[in-house]
Amino acid sequence: MKQVFGLTSLKGAITMPPDKSIAHRSAMFAALADGESVIENYSMAADPQTTLSCFRQLGVNIEQTGTTVTVKGVGRSGFSRPEAPIDCGNSGTTARLLTGILAGAGIEATLVGDDSLSSRTMRRIMAPLSQMGVSFEARDGDFLPLRIIPASDHRVIPMEYSLPIPSAQVKSCILLAGLFGSEPTVVAEPVVSRDHTEKLLNLPVLEKDGVRYISTSTDTEIPLQNYSVPGDFSAAAFWLVAGCIYPNADITLKNVGINPTRTAAMNILKRMGADIEITNHSLRVSEPVADMTVRFSQLHATDILPEEVPNCIDELPILSVAMAFAQGVSSFRGAEDLRHKESDRLAAVAALLRGAGVDFEEHHDGLTIQGNPGFVAAPATYESLHDHRIAMSAAILAGRSSGKSVIKDASCTAISYPRFWDDLSVLSEM
Repeated sequence: MKQVFGLTSLKGAITMPPDKSIAHRSAMFAALADGESVIENYSMAADPQTTLSCFRQLGVNIEQTGTTVTVKGVGRSGFSRPEAPIDCGNSGTTARLLTGILAGAGIEATLVGDDSLSSRTMRRIMAPLSQMGVSFEARDGDFLPLRIIPASDHRVIPMEYSLPIPSAQVKSCILLAGLFGSEPTVVAEPVVSRDHTEKLLNLPVLEKDGVRYISTSTDTEIPLQNYSVPGDFSAAAFWLVAGCIYPNADITLKNVGINPTRTAAMNILKRMGADIEITNHSLRVSEPVADMTVRFSQLHATDILPEEVPNCIDELPILSVAMAFAQGVSSFRGAEDLRHKESDRLAAVAALLRGAGVDFEEHHDGLTIQGNPGFVAAPATYESLHDHRIAMSAAILAGRSSGKSVIKDASCTAISYPRFWDDLSVLSEM
């Protein structure tokens, strides 16, 4: 439990934690490669650490000293069959991408997770992998524990699969399974989702008539993963919103990954009138990185379009907070996926807004929020629901209150951002 008092402003410079999506993939791809990879600035957050633990269970030698991780890759054929269920903790990325790897490698295994992960559907990866010849046994046909039963000859059936909804996890799961097929497996992506898998594996991407076609097979060379992981844009988004809504705020965020498939939230904030400056551009392992400075600004309302939702899905909770302080009525729809995250995030955000006294309407797939630039949140007790993004959104909202608020299970921020509360303290004391 954390107590958050009304804060007058936020000022200073902080360095963003390593990107969770890239950290997961860097470790997985290093394990798949033939040879030793050294990954710098690897995330200490709970979810990426879970990925390391899972691959150790598969016989991969992984050493970690501080934020430096050395992985001795075993190649496509070197994984050991695990002696016990593989615990994916709270990490949906670990569970879904690992399922693709195990399915392709022909390794029978059972994946388990915590209560939150065990309540999230696995159907979206089970359906396409079943077309590749893999079978599953899942609780209620949909949830962890999930037993992966390889194809009878331990060889996946290559296929072409069109993503019914934009999902980087589903896309990556299929492409990772496809690495073990003798002929190409092709994923057709009508709406682009985050593309870290394509970049880190140097996968060929063909664009035709607005659709991206990405393919893998046994001919795909898996490169060693020697680089430093960029900072996490999803973590930066909390401070971008805070900088916009805290009077006189002036926050610099260092080492932020600004991959265009991740930064829809920044573009939306700019559309709302946010004062965001990007400097010190560089390129790290094909990923653009920069420093970002955000200053207090008067926001105006916007509607987030359904086609924008896939690339800001993780940031919608904190964007909802921004909307509460914007002039006019804002909304987003087409975000029903939020109901199947670490919590029902639509309901969780609605509870945050209700507690703070925001005027809003909840829909089955989004929210409509009546904003007010002069809004002062009421002191409240917020339930994080063990959801790191809800806890951090609550903290930013609570800081703009007239008194003391309480955030329950606030330590869950460690799932993605272990230093969040320290960074909040640094910025509020400058």
